[in-house]
Amino acid sequence: MPGSSTVTVHADREVLPNRAVAPPIYQTAAFSAPDGETFARGAVEPRGKDFYTRFGNPNHAQVAAVVAELEGTEAAMVTASGMAALTTAVLALVSAGDHVIGQRSTYGGTASVLLNLLPRFGVATTLVDQTDPEAFAKALTPQTRLILVETPSNPLLQITDLRAVSDLARAHGVPTMADNTFATPLNQRPADFGIDLVWHSATKYLNGHTDVSAGVLAGPAELLDKVWDTGLLTGAVLGPFDAWLLLRGMRTLPLRMPRHNANGQALAEALHAHPAVSRVHYPGLASHPQHRLAAEQMSGFGGVLGVEFTDGYEAADAFLGRLRYARRSASLGGVESLAVHPASMWRGMLDDEQIAASVPPGLVRLAAGTEDTADLVADVVAAADAVGAAVGAAVGAATVGD
Repeated sequence: MPGSSTVTVHADREVLPNRAVAPPIYQTAAFSAPDGETFARGAVEPRGKDFYTRFGNPNHAQVAAVVAELEGTEAAMVTASGMAALTTAVLALVSAGDHVIGQRSTYGGTASVLLNLLPRFGVATTLVDQTDPEAFAKALTPQTRLILVETPSNPLLQITDLRAVSDLARAHGVPTMADNTFATPLNQRPADFGIDLVWHSATKYLNGHTDVSAGVLAGPAELLDKVWDTGLLTGAVLGPFDAWLLLRGMRTLPLRMPRHNANGQALAEALHAHPAVSRVHYPGLASHPQHRLAAEQMSGFGGVLGVEFTDGYEAADAFLGRLRYARRSASLGGVESLAVHPASMWRGMLDDEQIAASVPPGLVRLAAGTEDTADLVADVVAAADAVGAAVGAAVGAATVGD
């Protein structure tokens, strides 16, 4: 198999061969057919590329070809967002009376699907401690029809044993889905460990430039055809221009990820012993309780880390306000560094009780971009120093007052 850089540049060349070096943008809602037979075939062909853009578009097919080869899967498909990929797949695979297993540590949108959306349609859900493979086995019921995992998890960077989960699921005939957004196929390929479907918020690392909202799913063609059928009804279609931008971003994924990995590791090492910080959540640290498992199923640890401040929300907010390079923003995976307070961001997806159960109030999610490592390290250390100094001054003033 060719290397990842070769794949991202050439895997889509045969999707719609032409003489253009840069792929054209197929900015059209519909395509004409030369005859009735071709038209009738296009109306039912799963994941097509030249019937109607809701059914598929050449730009969609190009992205799918690259993603499938990167993830080592038979096929792939695109959606309008990562959440569209998740919800479309889940709605395709479960029905009223079914049961789904998810993780306690997971993205807020995923948690909201499990806790708030699926129960409205008669689907029961159980969230388990992903760090304990036995927890998945204990949660299984005769009605379990899907297991959702995310590793590393957002925002606590916990690791799920992909092989253990996939072995368990296959023994019981239950399909599995893994969110691979944080890792990317450059650092981890869940299908290599037996996971059935892999999904991404392609808005993040795959695109890499914070100018597209998109999602992708990769897995067996037969399973994706079923998801595609539901996708036709939900209509969560990605625009051709956005698909083109996503493809262009993926061309440089193998060039960007090593810098994201290096910057994430450097920031984690710089902050994990800082006096203002109580804990750094990053699987690349030897102190991470699942570092060994992470090293077994990942080739790099990504650019995202969770930084937990000793003095809670006020310290976290002060840290965010003092950063020079990392801007306060809800996204990640772009060339620019971003940072956010997850407990605040997730209030639009979960209620206060659900947030308190999954996200510490003093946690900052820091997403390292591709800036120079030394500049990012100096920036976060200076911000943490300022937070520590402010806390020390407040404590001193209180002591004098006493």
